Amino acid sequence: MAVIDMPAPAERAARAAGSPAGARILIGIAVVLTLAFIVVPVVVIFAQAFARGLAPYLASVTERDTLRAVGLTVLVALLAVPVNVAFGLVAAWAITKFEFRGKKFLLTAIELPFSISPIVAGVAYILVYGSNGLLGPFLEANDLRIMFALPGIVLVTIFVTSPFVVRELVPLMQVQGSDQEEVAATLGASGLQIFWRVTLPNIRWALFYGVVLCTARAIGEFGAVSVVSGHVRGETNTLPLQVELLYHDYNAAGAFAAASTLTLIALATLAIRAVIERRLPRTGRVGH
Repeated sequence: MAVIDMPAPAERAARAAGSPAGARILIGIAVVLTLAFIVVPVVVIFAQAFARGLAPYLASVTERDTLRAVGLTVLVALLAVPVNVAFGLVAAWAITKFEFRGKKFLLTAIELPFSISPIVAGVAYILVYGSNGLLGPFLEANDLRIMFALPGIVLVTIFVTSPFVVRELVPLMQVQGSDQEEVAATLGASGLQIFWRVTLPNIRWALFYGVVLCTARAIGEFGAVSVVSGHVRGETNTLPLQVELLYHDYNAAGAFAAASTLTLIALATLAIRAVIERRLPRTGRVGH
């Protein structure tokens, strides 16, 4: 009696997906979901922002509190991103070039902001730097204000965005190894010379990529900043908080205008990211 071999379910699924009909179905599902969950909401934002015409849109975007929110958002990014660039370079160098106890713990700790809710991070900072927090009495005695002011916003933004640069650099530096640095060291190069002339040229595109992602996250951060900012109108509201404020004030035109500004920043980030990704394969980037 002949035995008929039946293909396994996974094999049958692979054959179906590989067929022209299966490919069209999968592509159709992907396109429909992309349109429904991504493209349409973005289009609605711009449609609502310009619903009353260009003049009202420009008036909403240039409204005093919105401009202050934009300025604060840019300032926070300018303060937070360089800190994370320096941290990312140091941490990636230590992790990939040296062996030491606690290396796995350090990697895990760096990844924590990805797994902790930004709101929880904001509450944690209040428990440390707030008036009733761990360092509250010391800060008040020295007339130092961290929470509900610019320093608190910058601190939580640094926390939320801290893994981005490290995450881009570590996989690439691990693949590249330390051979070139060791050769440079045997030729008498100092540590600073090795970094500037050997390491940095090899990781520059991955570093730039991490900076772009870090900047985009810093500009769009809402949860942690919402907790520590105090929502002082025109003073501690960043652009994402300003969008929420305008929406709750039933100023739909202003809310959508501010939201469109954030969306334009996101689209610009995607464009820059696409340009960088074209260059990253030349450096042997891995991990994505």
